[in-house]
Amino acid sequence: MLFAMIVIAHNIRSMHNVGSIFRNAGAFNVEKLYLTGITARPPRKEISKVALGAEDLIAWEGGDINTVIQKVKEAGYKVFGLEQGEGSIKLGTAQSSELAKSNKLAVVLGNEVEGIDQNTVALLDGLFEIEMGKKRSLNVSVASGIAMYELTKITD
Repeated sequence: MLFAMIVIAHNIRSMHNVGSIFRNAGAFNVEKLYLTGITARPPRKEISKVALGAEDLIAWEGGDINTVIQKVKEAGYKVFGLEQGEGSIKLGTAQSSELAKSNKLAVVLGNEVEGIDQNTVALLDGLFEIEMGKKRSLNVSVASGIAMYELTKITD
């Protein structure tokens, strides 16, 4: 049985990226998508153009990042950021599998250029990162799809 996953998209500038994140969330059975900070919210034609209806299939709500993180933690979720940083855990490793086996996981996605701000990182249970080669960054929507795929492979 796969665990419950929530995605928190924080300060995503591009509505096309938001649409793609919705589409990824639909493909990987994300329970809910939170749109915080400057992240645009449906209905917007720029989101719909890429989401292809996923914005109508995935439960979502807006909110303040601090409040959302507190809310999902109180609901029993471990909250990890998708970000390179000190102590980050590579997705797909035994260690990431063990940490994610809480059966409830929320993943925070950060701004396309700045990533997740340090005030938000301080609220998280940890960081996951995607192992990469020469180029050390991916588009946030691409990274979200890879992370959702890797995390849905974790079972009880």
